[in-house]
Amino acid sequence: MTLRPIVDLDSGAVLAVEALLPSEEQRGEDVSALSERLGRLAREVVSRESLLPLVLPVPARLLTAGREPFAHLEDTLRRTGRRPRDITLMVGAELRELPHPHLLRGVGHIREMGFRYALGTARVAPDVLVETAPFLFRVDGTLTSGLPGNERFTAIVEGMARIGRGAGSFPLASGVTSVPQLASLRRAGVRLAQGPLFAGDDWAPGERVAPVPDLSLDSTSPGLDPGPRVSEFMLPAVTMTGEATSEEVLEAFSNDSALNSVILIDHRERPVAAVDRARFLLAITGPYGHALHARRPAQRLADSPRTVPRSAPALTALRAAGTERERVYDDLIATNEFGQCMGVVHVGDLIRSLSRE
Repeated sequence: MTLRPIVDLDSGAVLAVEALLPSEEQRGEDVSALSERLGRLAREVVSRESLLPLVLPVPARLLTAGREPFAHLEDTLRRTGRRPRDITLMVGAELRELPHPHLLRGVGHIREMGFRYALGTARVAPDVLVETAPFLFRVDGTLTSGLPGNERFTAIVEGMARIGRGAGSFPLASGVTSVPQLASLRRAGVRLAQGPLFAGDDWAPGERVAPVPDLSLDSTSPGLDPGPRVSEFMLPAVTMTGEATSEEVLEAFSNDSALNSVILIDHRERPVAAVDRARFLLAITGPYGHALHARRPAQRLADSPRTVPRSAPALTALRAAGTERERVYDDLIATNEFGQCMGVVHVGDLIRSLSRE
C-alpha cells in the first residue's frame, strides 16, 4: 500500500491522504473478499494517519453488492474513532463498465452511510459526472503528462474542470511532475493535485511535501508582492452543525470569553452561517431572550457567512470585510479549495498587520 498526499495548489498544504493499492490485488476476488480487504485497508490507513481526511480506493464491483459493504466499512471506521464524513471513497475507473442503475444505487449507498463519493477517472460521459456529482474526480496522469504542450489534453482538462464546477465537484490531478504542468492545471481551474513533484512513493503522513511555487492567480500586476496571506492570520474556529441550538452556542461563548464567533457548518463542513458574539448575546440576554431562543436553532440569530480563500492576500480580505459597514469587525471565515471552514480571521489582526506594512 502506498500513501500519497493530496495538495492544495493555492496554499501548498496537504488536505488529505490517499491510499493506493496495486490493481492486481483486487482481481479474481469476490465481493465478500473485496469488502473484507477494504476494511483491513481502512484500519491500516487510520493507524498511520489519524487526523487528515482520507481517500480510500473502492472496486466498482462493490457498488453492485448493496449497502452491506459500506455499512461494514462504517462500523470498522467508527471503531477506530474516524467519522464517515472524513472519508472519501474513490470508486475505480472500471465503474464505466457498470450498468447505469447499479452505479446510481451504489453511489446512493455510499452517501447513505455518510461517506463522500469520488470518481476514479475523469474519462466518463459528462452526464455521469453531473448526475452522480462526486465530491472529487481524478484527472488521469496520462492527461496530466500531456500538459501544457498537448492542446487536445489541455482542452479535455479544461472542459472536465468546467463541468465539475457546474456539478459541485473538485478535479484532482494525478501524476504531476513539473512546474509547467502545475501552472497549466491552475489555468484550467484545477486546485488539487498529487504526484512526484510534491512527494515520492516513500512519503509518510506527517512528512513535509515540496513547496508549491507561487503561481497565484490573484495577482493583477506581475512582480507585485501581494503581501501577507490570509493563512498567516488564521485562528481555530469553533464550529457546530446547522442544527445547533442557541443554548449550545451560548455555552460555547460562556466557556470562552475571548471567543468572537461560532461558525455553523453543513455535512461537508462548509460554513452556512456565522453567529457573532455581541449580537447573539444582546438577543438572548434581553427580556425574554432566553425563553424565546434557547431551545431553537441558533441559525435564527446568525448572519450569512463571510468567507475568504485562505490563500488570498490579506489586503483582499480586508476589502471584503469593508463591504458591509455594520459587520466590518465580524470574523472572516477562511476556506480551503473544498469550501470547507479552515479557521477564522480577526479583522483587527489584518488592520494592525497591514498598518505596520
